[in-house]
Amino acid sequence: MAQQLNIRNKRATFDYELEERFTAGVQLAGTEIKSIRMGKASLVDSYCYFQNNELWLKGMNVAEYFYGTYNNHIPTRERKLLLNRKELNKLERKTKESGLTIIPIKLFLNERGLVKVEIALAKGKKSFDKRETLKAKDARREMDRVVKIY
Repeated sequence: MAQQLNIRNKRATFDYELEERFTAGVQLAGTEIKSIRMGKASLVDSYCYFQNNELWLKGMNVAEYFYGTYNNHIPTRERKLLLNRKELNKLERKTKESGLTIIPIKLFLNERGLVKVEIALAKGKKSFDKRETLKAKDARREMDRVVKIY
């Protein structure tokens, strides 16, 4: 049943240091699941926030379903994330105490065909941290080239 769907937020690891990861369900409406199964979703510039002790995902874009009629969904609506109360309390406490933010990392289908989103507690990087990350990545790539030659 599960298809190979893996929509990633590539800016997340560049802009943030990821500390702790969680897997959450997403409350979808109407034709959103069909669009997501076709790979028509984007996590760029999306984030999570708390409202009335519930976790909401804002900024995720799910394109309108091509074959949808007047029943089509709103592409950039806010979606509720489904976690158990213990995880929600932990996330809310960490965001309030230490100033961390919650960002989505990837969107995928589990083995039962349900849409899940992997979220992470993250701390923003400074510009010099980003440069260090790029230098380390380039050095690793150069080392791999040298190893392949010999």
